[in-house]
Amino acid sequence: MIITATEADGSQICSIAARAGVFSHEEVECVAELWEEYLTQGPKICGYNFIVYRDGDHVLGFACYGPRDLTEGVFDLYWIAVDPIARCNGVGRKLLTASEEAARQADGRILIAETSGTPLYESTRKFYWSMGYENEATIKDFYAIGDDLMIFVKRM
Repeated sequence: MIITATEADGSQICSIAARAGVFSHEEVECVAELWEEYLTQGPKICGYNFIVYRDGDHVLGFACYGPRDLTEGVFDLYWIAVDPIARCNGVGRKLLTASEEAARQADGRILIAETSGTPLYESTRKFYWSMGYENEATIKDFYAIGDDLMIFVKRM
């Protein structure tokens, strides 16, 4: 079941990010920082909305999305990750669909997902394509030499 994340979910969210196998130490720390802002400021002030896919007390995945500053109806998908033990079971699809629906409910018209162009992220790019996203832009050597930024967009 997908629900709004609660304070009790924080350690599992950070654990999933750390065990995802693709995020750097700095990226995992970023998830923790956004989570802290979400808890202390609330989503209306910080702009970060966390949802989790939960099976009982176990969080199988999470997504973080929010409105993009200085735009009308544009949302960013900041993070989406699934526990490695739960991959290929539709958890990611359900989290992304729920994020899209929440953005729509908030008058969203575009959802942006940014990812790396390295081979490590090939399955991520395939996931976005399978969910109806288009590679709107690529910025060569963005993250590092040979590591492009790929910007995926879904118009809703």
